Amino acid sequence: MRVHVLQVAYGDDEPVAARVERVADLVAAQSGADLVVLPELWAPTGMGYRGWVAAAEQIDGPTVTAIARAAEKAGVTVHAGSILEQAPAGAEAAALGPQGRGRWNTSVLIGPDGVVRATYRKVHRFGFANGEPALIEAGEELVTADLETSAGPVRLGLATCYDLRFPELFRGLLDAGATVFVIPAAWPARRVEHWILLGQARAIENQCAVIQCNTGGTHAGVVMGGRSQVISATGEVLAEAGVGEEVLVVDLDLDEITAWRKSFPVLADRRLG
Repeated sequence: MRVHVLQVAYGDDEPVAARVERVADLVAAQSGADLVVLPELWAPTGMGYRGWVAAAEQIDGPTVTAIARAAEKAGVTVHAGSILEQAPAGAEAAALGPQGRGRWNTSVLIGPDGVVRATYRKVHRFGFANGEPALIEAGEELVTADLETSAGPVRLGLATCYDLRFPELFRGLLDAGATVFVIPAAWPARRVEHWILLGQARAIENQCAVIQCNTGGTHAGVVMGGRSQVISATGEVLAEAGVGEEVLVVDLDLDEITAWRKSFPVLADRRLG
């Protein structure tokens, strides 16, 4: 399974429309991949909370539309990172979430035909009552998605950034049949060592491969951590990015995941949960 991880780097001086066009062009150049992965909130910026309400858009809005066209042009499946999803105008109160905001941090998986195949609303909101908890609703569902690849079928488990700190979410994805976790993020440099170690831990404890795509650059005064990585089900780091804009190209051996689980059947010894 060939994975292209697009670690996008940007600053506040780059207009959102220009960034969307630039990233769409980058996606369109990734032909030959089974899966292309973008970071969390790369269009509206992961830390630019003040602009989030204005930046929210529906799933069929300009960001997803641009990436869908690029996915179709390249003939690849794209995990488009995440957008600030806005509920449609006139949506019923029940569709706006418990707090009535009608906004979510939503990741989007797009097929090679440009059609949205899956969406995942981030369950764990970062900010300790500020930031995400003050602006968006929490997702309530675990999401997996089946992907046909050159190496055969695979079930992806979707998570986003801060979710990485909550192992029970990944156990749930494992129990739903996931063998590969895909985690876009906007993770800051000051805690990047956590990003690295937690990704390895989620791989080792679940015997799943992990694809982590972070952001580079500086936005809203926050230096981002980069260091995107792809990890095997044994915990081996197969590829790791630096701190700037970079594309990782990695071949994941799906048969190796099955073989490792068979030769070291630790999951069969679970007693709780």
